[in-house]
Amino acid sequence: MLLTAKPVVYLINLSERDYVRQKNKNLPAIAAWIKARQSEGLPPDPIIPISVSYEDRLTRFEDADVPAEEEKVGAKSALPKVVLAMRKVLNLGSFFTTGTDEVRQWTIRNGTKAPQAAGVIHTDFEKTFIQCIVYNYNVLKEEGDEAGVKAKGKIMTKGKDYVVEDGDIILIKAGAAKS
Repeated sequence: MLLTAKPVVYLINLSERDYVRQKNKNLPAIAAWIKARQSEGLPPDPIIPISVSYEDRLTRFEDADVPAEEEKVGAKSALPKVVLAMRKVLNLGSFFTTGTDEVRQWTIRNGTKAPQAAGVIHTDFEKTFIQCIVYNYNVLKEEGDEAGVKAKGKIMTKGKDYVVEDGDIILIKAGAAKS
């Protein structure tokens, strides 16, 4: 559990010009230095080139205008890749809850069971957890809407031993809190 044994994501800050060209004379040397210092038998730590100046410039655009600017420049933002890499090395996943007026994303550690995931929303939900109704976002995307998911019979009722998967959409059923 030493700090030096923790997973690392290396972000290599490049000039905007080098980032757009996807070339930098120092990147191979940096990658070799990182590889030489990695622990034996562990998966390689991700190395992500990024241009902080480019990312900063993208923040000055309205959200709707960012894709056009990325197309014009010829390079996409590295931030989505950074977020995904960080979530992977930290062993994090997400589940969603839906209501008539909102959809909410909740972050959990991969391998979390349903009652503990419910506890992320509210501690009483973990204590009074009964069951949950579950389907995955990928299934929803395939079928188009919740009615399509139901029609295909892909909505599941799960109990306390269910391990929540990344992208699950969950309706939690809990009993009354004990006073």
